[in-house]
Amino acid sequence: MTVFRLALSELKRMTGGILPKLTIVAMVMVPLLYGAVYLYANWDPYGNLDQLKAAVVVQDAGAVTKEGEKLNVGEKVATTLIEDHKFDWQLVKTPEEANNGVKSGEFAFALIIPKDFSANLASPENFDSATQAMMSVTTNDANNYLLTSIVDKVATQVHASVAQQVGEKTANSLLTGYGTIHAQLVKAADGAKQLADGAAALDQGVGTLQTGTSELVTGANSLAAGQQQLVTGAKQLQSGAAALDKGLGQLENQTATLPADTRTLADGAAAVAAGNAELNTKVQNAIGTAGKLDDAATGAIEGRLDQLVADKVLTSAQADQIRTSLKSAASSPTITDLKKQLATDAVDIQKLADGSAAVSAGADKLATATPALTTAISQAHAGAGSLYDGAATLAAGQETALDGATQLATGAAKLNTGAGDLKAGSSKLSTGATELSTQLSEGAGNVPDPNDKDKQNAAGVIADPIRVDSVSQAQAANYGAGLAPFFLVLALWIGAFMLVQVMRPLTVRALASNAPSWKIAIGGWLPFAAVATAQALLLYAVVKFGLGLEPSHPWLTLGLLLLASVAFTALIQGIVALLGTPGKFVVLILLVLQLVSSGGTFPWQTTPEPLHIMHQVLPMGHVVEGMRHLIYGADLAPLVPIVLGLLGYTVLGFVLAWAAVAKKKTWTLKTLMPEIEA
Repeated sequence: MTVFRLALSELKRMTGGILPKLTIVAMVMVPLLYGAVYLYANWDPYGNLDQLKAAVVVQDAGAVTKEGEKLNVGEKVATTLIEDHKFDWQLVKTPEEANNGVKSGEFAFALIIPKDFSANLASPENFDSATQAMMSVTTNDANNYLLTSIVDKVATQVHASVAQQVGEKTANSLLTGYGTIHAQLVKAADGAKQLADGAAALDQGVGTLQTGTSELVTGANSLAAGQQQLVTGAKQLQSGAAALDKGLGQLENQTATLPADTRTLADGAAAVAAGNAELNTKVQNAIGTAGKLDDAATGAIEGRLDQLVADKVLTSAQADQIRTSLKSAASSPTITDLKKQLATDAVDIQKLADGSAAVSAGADKLATATPALTTAISQAHAGAGSLYDGAATLAAGQETALDGATQLATGAAKLNTGAGDLKAGSSKLSTGATELSTQLSEGAGNVPDPNDKDKQNAAGVIADPIRVDSVSQAQAANYGAGLAPFFLVLALWIGAFMLVQVMRPLTVRALASNAPSWKIAIGGWLPFAAVATAQALLLYAVVKFGLGLEPSHPWLTLGLLLLASVAFTALIQGIVALLGTPGKFVVLILLVLQLVSSGGTFPWQTTPEPLHIMHQVLPMGHVVEGMRHLIYGADLAPLVPIVLGLLGYTVLGFVLAWAAVAKKKTWTLKTLMPEIEA
């Protein structure tokens, strides 16, 4: 007896009447009724959400921004929701009405926008009173548990959209403020640059003044030294005149050299007079220059301060404070005393210059008259007393001039010291003003000054800083396509399980024959495989052409379904053949274990740890994974171990069936009278 004859005999037995034939047809349609009908009912539930009534309550009173813009975000949200028609939105007047509708089941859920919604969205304009805007969503799991998850997703999308829109406005206002700050800092930097330029000019002028006072000190010291020489000369002249009066007689013998000596004296007096005149000119010029520099510096600073006040870099109070500080410095006792001393010294120097000129003129006359002196030396003795008196007067005048020159040198030194202090202060002022200008310029450079395009771009980034760029390597077309791999495979297992309810795993006739055990085992399986193949073909045809499932690899998908049906029937037939009626219970337990461990809805890794072993050992989870790769167009490499595994399960089923044949060929009393009748 061949394998096929054994299979055909069993098929003839099963189709021997109308009722058995109808039974076979019903068995073929079992996977269709379970898998296709369930997928049909859940093919695209998200596309039909617009049939769900949802309440929206708008209590938003609106708000007005600092720029005068009216915000009515609540109304915009409601309008957008109604126009999008994701749900059948119904405008409801009060939260109580909406919540009662959710409670009674009239509404699937309710979205309530409170009175202060727009006001809170605009509140970030005032940092000290910023308040988070709230929306209230009312759900009721009694209406549907999964609906809560769907509503949470919709609420999150509404929240993100509104937050981004309002966030962009807030960020745009903030960036506009940065532009204003930048412009004001630029103006401040320009004013500080002008102040620095004025301070530098003042510092340069004070430097010139200090140079002049240094020259004045040098000239005054030179004048004092020269004057000391004049005093010494005048005293010597006085002593000479006394000696002349005493020993005029002896002088007559020496008058031959007197014209030359008096001429030398006249030249020295002329040199002193010229030096005093030059010193007087320098002193007068230095005083005039110091006055002009003082006036110029004061005028420049006043002008700069007025400009800075006009540019709003400094306030009037700050400018007045600077003027007061400068006036206080200019009118300090040290500077005032120096100016007075300088004026006094200038008068003394003028006197000294005049006296020196008179001495020079007298010496010149003396030199001119000396030649005649040699001829009238005898007459000079009478006038020697007058000469002595004149020399005494000259000595007294030189003493006075020396005192003036000494005071001039002392005053010039003090003036030079004051000029040095003023130079140090002006240098600090110049350095500080330059540093202020530099820091303001750098600060202005660090503060953003975005244009409208940059502000719009930056505001968008600030309001929505993260963008997720999703890359789907393989994607289901809709919800039904996402469930298809699991329910197609589950339907095949259920279909194979139902076959053992009406078909015998092994024929009694075959067991009573002399056919080899392996032939009997395969012959008992082939009817199961034939009906399961019909189940798989019909199920695939209805799902593909009836529901519109479009696998990326249609022929491979059909091939995997057929291989799975072959493996499932072999395994189930072998278990029931070996265990009998208890084997059906074992197959049912395997069905339950695979339902919870195959990862049909949630990933199998999310199940409890003990179920992970079930997923690895049992076939359904692996077939579901392979179906996903074939339907969605993912990598085909995982199919190789899946196919090998199904072939292994097929062989395992044959081994179990062979063991059952070998066992049942020996009849026992228990075989004739089983405890449970199949």
